[in-house]
Amino acid sequence: MPSIFDQDLPQTPANYASISPLSFIERSARVYPQRLAVVHGKGPQALRRNWAQLYSRCRQLASALAQSGIGKGDTVAVMLPNTPVMVEAHFGVPMAGAVLNAINTRLDAQTVAFMLDHGEAKTVIVDTEFAPVVGKALSLRTSSAPIHVIDVADALYTGPAQPIGAIEYEAFIAAGDPDYAWQLPDSEWDAIALNYTSGTTGNPKGVVYHHRGAATAAISNILEWDMPKHAVYLWTLPMFHCNGWCFPWAVAARAGVNVCLRRVEAQAIFDAIREHGVTHYCGAPIVHSLLVNAPAGMKQGVPQGVKAMVAGAAPPASMIEGMERLGFDLLHVYGLTETYGPATVCAKHDDWNDLDIGERARLNARQGVNYHLERGIAVMDPQTMQPVPADGETMGEIMFRGNIAMKGYLKNPKATQEALAGGWFHSGDLAVMDPDGYVKIKDRSKDIIISGGENISSIEVEDVLYRHPDVLAAAVVARSDTRWGETPCAFVELKEGSEATPEAIIAHCKKHLAGFKVPRIVVFCELPKTSTGKIQKFELRKQAEAIDAVAS
Repeated sequence: MPSIFDQDLPQTPANYASISPLSFIERSARVYPQRLAVVHGKGPQALRRNWAQLYSRCRQLASALAQSGIGKGDTVAVMLPNTPVMVEAHFGVPMAGAVLNAINTRLDAQTVAFMLDHGEAKTVIVDTEFAPVVGKALSLRTSSAPIHVIDVADALYTGPAQPIGAIEYEAFIAAGDPDYAWQLPDSEWDAIALNYTSGTTGNPKGVVYHHRGAATAAISNILEWDMPKHAVYLWTLPMFHCNGWCFPWAVAARAGVNVCLRRVEAQAIFDAIREHGVTHYCGAPIVHSLLVNAPAGMKQGVPQGVKAMVAGAAPPASMIEGMERLGFDLLHVYGLTETYGPATVCAKHDDWNDLDIGERARLNARQGVNYHLERGIAVMDPQTMQPVPADGETMGEIMFRGNIAMKGYLKNPKATQEALAGGWFHSGDLAVMDPDGYVKIKDRSKDIIISGGENISSIEVEDVLYRHPDVLAAAVVARSDTRWGETPCAFVELKEGSEATPEAIIAHCKKHLAGFKVPRIVVFCELPKTSTGKIQKFELRKQAEAIDAVAS
């Protein structure tokens, strides 16, 4: 029997609309058309656009894509640094009904080729700096489906440029309608973005985001940070990372300023903070360490109260102290590609300020509590699916549920079913629940190495090692690194009679892997194994940590 509240109460356009971050830019352009939206560069020559101009350009992009044959559910890949075009892509692509696939600019051509094929990209927008990688990737594709290539010539790029596309971006969108009548998605469950994660295998998994999740993640970012109207946000975090943790959409909701940054360098960051009055920025630990350890002269005149968000590894006491000396306010968050980036926050309490730095670091190192609009986070026994006691000692797996969780893995129903089993997203991270309800990671069940905020699959690196003719067996584990958080450490058993050197093994890896995936240390030894022949990685992790520090 239907409830009396469901009778004669229809859902119509008058009382229901799909939740989508696309509505954020529409409102800001209408309410704050003359407010600054994007700045790119330094001084009087810097490119500046207001919200009305940015919105018009996004609509032009959507219109031009539609005219080129892009429609609902089509994939548009981009390989771009943090430039104004990358901001436009986060709105213009989904305005055309398409799905945005922002590709990591640090990846090698073979991996890019896989993503283009797996995601069935019909268009790729590429900055000329990355044209050589994309050009090679196009030649390595196994699919024969055509891809329309659009070049982006960024004025701040001064290196060698060899366009590979049929048209340049400005010419492409010039044919679009700045008043293009885009529509909200029919369903907020429609895909808005495709992001690839290393997962636990060599081939990356395609994580699919929906409009509702993108909007709720963006709003949660605003709430966790108390982000005010017209916040000035510096793009230190790559927008290819989980769509910049959904901050392109969060900044639009607040009619803030996108301060674009082509390269993450300490001088450029401090200059941007001073010149543009930056109030917020995000980054992996390496970014914050870069600022903390910069020369004193570089820090002169930096305003107090800048809010910084860190994820990827817990902030150590030295980083917290360093950020406090800068006058910056550091907030620790945690998440995965499958949770749109951050989905938990280590919400701070006033009484923590009275504690010594060691205790504050311990408290701030926790992954914390669920985001406002994430339904829940739990530490559970993955076998019984029951929460572990909140005693700070009993280990379980971190699990999420709610709007800030992926639709699933593209073309991988088995992995999707496993990841979402029991009505929870299984993170693969092992943790405890403290008595105050805060989560603390203890270990990783996945053999993923997080280096400078980038995920590295140990299996992918091992596959390359096994291709070397002198390698009998290989295992790769994470080794703590003061600069990068973690770096790959390879343990290798050589074939009898081999005269290979660690340098030769590293050189071999450089031929087949992106630079950040290459092991920094190679150790020749007999690998510890179980009675069934399985390599005991936990033993290797201990050995890796015992190795004397080397330059990295």
